[in-house]
Amino acid sequence: QVQLVESGGGLVQAGGSLRLSCAASGRTFSSYAMGWFRQAPGKEREFEAAISWSGGGTYYTDSVKGRFTISRDNAKNTVYLQMNSLKPEDTAVYYCAAAALRYISLREGEYPYWGQGTQVTVSS
Repeated sequence: QVQLVESGGGLVQAGGSLRLSCAASGRTFSSYAMGWFRQAPGKEREFEAAISWSGGGTYYTDSVKGRFTISRDNAKNTVYLQMNSLKPEDTAVYYCAAAALRYISLREGEYPYWGQGTQVTVSS
């Protein structure tokens, strides 16, 4: 069982930056692939970025590629999402998710563990 707690959300102006953190409980964090998803108002939750269990592989959607960076610190049981050049369309609730996978998954259904979400609001 893994419990996830996100933090770092907030209100930022367009062009600004935020770093989201997701702290995981449990001793097996390093064996989990991690993903970041977001849900904008009135829309379904969507995949944005993921990182492999070792940190050696990452994947981004086109909408965030080049602006967002996912990373992890297995010694701290934490995964991060550095978000730069934020746009109003990045406004959403951001969720981290964990899955005991040896590959990177973009599929929400493959992640059994989820955090409660953190709100990111980007003003124009």
